[in-house]
Amino acid sequence: MSTFRFGQHLIKASAVFLETELSFALVNRKPVVPGHVLVCPLRVVERLRDLRPEEVSDLFQTTQRVANIVEKHFQATSLTVAIQDGPEAGQTVQHVHVHVLPRKAGDFERNDSIYDELQKHDRESEDLPQRWRTEEEMEAEAARLRKLLN
Repeated sequence: MSTFRFGQHLIKASAVFLETELSFALVNRKPVVPGHVLVCPLRVVERLRDLRPEEVSDLFQTTQRVANIVEKHFQATSLTVAIQDGPEAGQTVQHVHVHVLPRKAGDFERNDSIYDELQKHDRESEDLPQRWRTEEEMEAEAARLRKLLN
């Protein structure tokens, strides 16, 4: 597969570092913290409640696998794992996705500020262009993570 559907977006396969039977994991084009990645079902489904039981199982098993690798690779001591399920919860891409964010002591002055950042992290209108990563940067990170999974 040369591209993956992520809601209203097409994601190049080079940004994807893991694909299972029902899910895929990709690097984030504007991570809140280094190592912030996403895990999604392959089937485009807007809300968590719309997933089939086998998709839920695969999504969370994949998230667990990805979380373990990301935490070690980015030398984190904890993780924030979050789903913004619906527009009022901050979901801007209409496709279920799990945010996996490696955390370290002091990465935010107020620990829960990560949720404020997550809420606004991909809104283009509020953005500074230099915060978006290039395709090359994303491809390089995906390649490193792919290698760790093999």
